[in-house]
Amino acid sequence: MHLLSVENISKSYSDKMLFENVTFGVESGDKVGIIGVNGTGKSTLLKVIAGLEPPDSGQVSIGRSVVLRMLAQDPSFGPEETALEHVLGGDSPQLRAVREHAAVLKELELRPGDAGLQERLIAANAKMDELNAWQLESEAKTALTKLGILDVHGQVAAFSGGQRKRVAMAAALLQPSDVLILDEPTNHIDNDSVAWLEGMLQKRKGALLMITHDRYFLDRVSNRVIELDRGSAYFYEANYSRFLELKLEREEREAASEAKRQNLLRGELAWIRRGAQARSTKQKARIDRFEALKEQGPKSAAGKLDVSVASARLGKKIIEIEHLRKSIGGRELIRDLSYIAVPEDRVGIVGRNGSGKSTLLKMIAGKLQPDGGRVELGPTVKLGWFSQEHEEMDESLRVMEYIREGAEQVKTADGTTISAGQMLERFLFPPAVQWSVISKLSGGEKRRLQLLRVLMNAPNVLLLDEPTNDLDIATLTVLEDYLDDFPGVVIAVSHDRYFLDRTVDRILAFEGDGVVAEHTGNYSDYQAYAERREAEKQAAAVPAKASGAPVTGAAVQERKDRPVLKMSYKDQKDFEQIDGWIAEAEDALAAVASRMEEAASDSGRLQQLMEEQTALEAKLDTLLERWTELNELAEQIAANKSGRG
Repeated sequence: MHLLSVENISKSYSDKMLFENVTFGVESGDKVGIIGVNGTGKSTLLKVIAGLEPPDSGQVSIGRSVVLRMLAQDPSFGPEETALEHVLGGDSPQLRAVREHAAVLKELELRPGDAGLQERLIAANAKMDELNAWQLESEAKTALTKLGILDVHGQVAAFSGGQRKRVAMAAALLQPSDVLILDEPTNHIDNDSVAWLEGMLQKRKGALLMITHDRYFLDRVSNRVIELDRGSAYFYEANYSRFLELKLEREEREAASEAKRQNLLRGELAWIRRGAQARSTKQKARIDRFEALKEQGPKSAAGKLDVSVASARLGKKIIEIEHLRKSIGGRELIRDLSYIAVPEDRVGIVGRNGSGKSTLLKMIAGKLQPDGGRVELGPTVKLGWFSQEHEEMDESLRVMEYIREGAEQVKTADGTTISAGQMLERFLFPPAVQWSVISKLSGGEKRRLQLLRVLMNAPNVLLLDEPTNDLDIATLTVLEDYLDDFPGVVIAVSHDRYFLDRTVDRILAFEGDGVVAEHTGNYSDYQAYAERREAEKQAAAVPAKASGAPVTGAAVQERKDRPVLKMSYKDQKDFEQIDGWIAEAEDALAAVASRMEEAASDSGRLQQLMEEQTALEAKLDTLLERWTELNELAEQIAANKSGRG
């Protein structure tokens, strides 16, 4: 079903063209990720589509019965509105029925014998039945809890900015819409909440338009990608992984086309320099051709971020944390943490919002004192603090003034000395922007500027507090490459699973009640460990004869009443052969990869092999899912037999 059309829309600010003549349509089931360097107009494009800003030209057409909902960056709330009331505050008949039912129950608590209220309750119950609305309140509470809002009856006015945005997100997810627009939905939520949101959006039937820099999230949720680049929009029927392949192919085609154009231009230039003997029609045509070739030049290449900043020498003693303790507001955040940093340490800090992650960074940086224990930094340590907020940035300053406060010039990794202006250009701040007031920059541009200021001080220990918030994918990719070669220590608080997998080799997990557990490996390794531990806990909770615990008659009867689990004939045959099938699929993939290397110069053959590789990967994924299903069934059968014994 066609939901909306975007037809030749353009938008500019001052003399900067954000995007020009953008045209596309949105169908039901489309999940569109919008990406591009900060400042290219991604958020503006969403606002134009939502009708919050007018385009300079073109139009957006939305179907008459189509409901479009956008998660606002700065949502508004009633002065005494609770989180749950806001989420249930939509205009759908189901939500109105839920509110009426809740209101009647509340009044009945005050006047339990009121006959009129009893009649209203009967009518409200009937309406809830008619609209099948009983699950809505439960779903609203679940959404709020999963997004880190535990006090669902708390007044939103007392919440932090991040909490208010999460309440608004829960409302946007629950309240019905045909097109949902989300601008950076993964900012300010923890890893568990991101995983839950990912699952919700995967199952959502309506269309989705979103800006996100979380690459795992984008890869798993989106089925279309729109890239804004130098005023143009490029469209890909793909998730993020496939987008990268298609973009590379597009840039290779553009490079080949440009090389051909330049060869033609060189030939025409040689002819022009020899001079035309007469202004014949043929010669005039060649001159016109030369001028046309010059006009066909490519758009100026997209800026390439360069983060090759030198760092100060680091001694043997770096960071020593011993028996650290910290409580805030009567809540224990850190009970007993000890950690000694080693050269080139890469530590990721994870946990729920409010668990104490940023508090730990502040104690390392000396911005907050512990309740007990100690934090000592080595004498050669030069901290670089990339904070989550812009509180250290005076937005009344101009871009150049802010950078010069840090350093007038800086040494790069290769020993070259460059000026603050040159460094700004490397960070995609052209001369025209360098004297702009910081308050006029986009949120992402401010974050990029803040990162430059931190790196220009040549730190050897980097404390990164949610570095992926507001940074675009291009900047994140370059930052990750920089961290690969960074000779110092990196300690990063992040909810971005891709960033953690890409950069860290140790995890400090805030698990609640003051427990901070240390794990070797990246985030996916930690997540797999946490899932195994949870499964073991659940298995241990199942009564078993072997445990030696006294078994009551009721428990014995319960075990006898359990259905007997067993594999079907097909399950049993698959279980016996699945390992061999997986091995065959892996061997076939390896063979295709080898043939792709041999066919590197044959684009036609390479395309065929890529399609074969995609099919084999899909087959292997299916086999692995089946392997997991069969092994879980086998474990359940074994547990069931043990329980019945």
